[in-house]
Amino acid sequence: MKPNRTNERRTGKRKSIRTKSQTTQVSAVDHAVVLIDTVCVIAGSEDLIAAPNDRSSARLRSAITRHDTALLFDRLIEAFSFQGISDQVALTYMNQHGRVRWRDIERTLAGSFGCTKLQSYWAFHSCGYEKGSRTCAEPAHIGLCHLPRFDLRNGRLNQTAYSLHLFIRDVADGDLVAWIDRQLRRASKGADRSRLSRLRESLIGPLRNVYGVSDKVLAMSLSDVLLAAPPTKRLWFDAGVSMIAIDTLVHNFLHRTGILRRFDAQHAYGPSCYQPDGCADIISQIAARIDARQTCSKYPATFPRFVQHAIWRFCAQQEFDICNGNRIHDQRRCGNKGCPLFHLCDRVTLQNPKAAHR
Repeated sequence: MKPNRTNERRTGKRKSIRTKSQTTQVSAVDHAVVLIDTVCVIAGSEDLIAAPNDRSSARLRSAITRHDTALLFDRLIEAFSFQGISDQVALTYMNQHGRVRWRDIERTLAGSFGCTKLQSYWAFHSCGYEKGSRTCAEPAHIGLCHLPRFDLRNGRLNQTAYSLHLFIRDVADGDLVAWIDRQLRRASKGADRSRLSRLRESLIGPLRNVYGVSDKVLAMSLSDVLLAAPPTKRLWFDAGVSMIAIDTLVHNFLHRTGILRRFDAQHAYGPSCYQPDGCADIISQIAARIDARQTCSKYPATFPRFVQHAIWRFCAQQEFDICNGNRIHDQRRCGNKGCPLFHLCDRVTLQNPKAAHR
């Protein structure tokens, strides 16, 4: 049975900190906290941190302890394969056609491969392989190239797999765990105020240059790995809770509710969401004022990933299905009086009707 989409309240969960009326003049941060805290009460998940006996989490924890780069690569590249398509379609394709593994690519790079683009991570730039047309930037070598031999869903994923493998081999010296340790240690030094942002960027920044992966996909994939780390790796946990994945649902929520406008941070969905004063930055600020332990005692007090995920669940059609394009016309103010945020929300039109006809 699906949950009541507008009025669900979990038994025993905290009450919203909502205290101000709609007519009260409040700061941008106060307004956002009131709205998003209410969203966390309604849609906050209690399962973002796996139980110690969870099999998948235990396997990741063991791989991290053993510095098992191969298993971590396999986990990440599989997660990357879900972008741009439904999970079911992606999973069905992988089950039918197989997955690319660290050892598979390692073997192809051990011998002679002709194409200079496979010599290093930096040389691999602009490979250009396309599966459908079977073309690339070096057509003279494609007949002997191993990259197309993996039957992935599209050529972009083939490039992503090789790009990530070469990054780990050449930039991380073949040890992904040691590289993450170094990056996080360096980022943890300095003022506490921006510590979580620095931890997040220390990993996403370099990996952003791996072919075919977005900040959103990196945040989601890395969070799962980082939160599975053994307790001795506290920086991994801190970085994992800070990972914020901004998709169109989360961005549009921040726009429709007036949060972006009140922060004077209006921007189009895309890379700007991760720039200073963008969506991720705003959610980090709000998360610092919402105690996630009131939803789940095992959570840290400040948990940006939890806050972002609650917003996504509040909007997603397959979850609470409240704030999305199926419910709200892009060129009109939201009229859903049954929404628990209706009298708190600025109900900003997502798209200017005049601009739409230009």
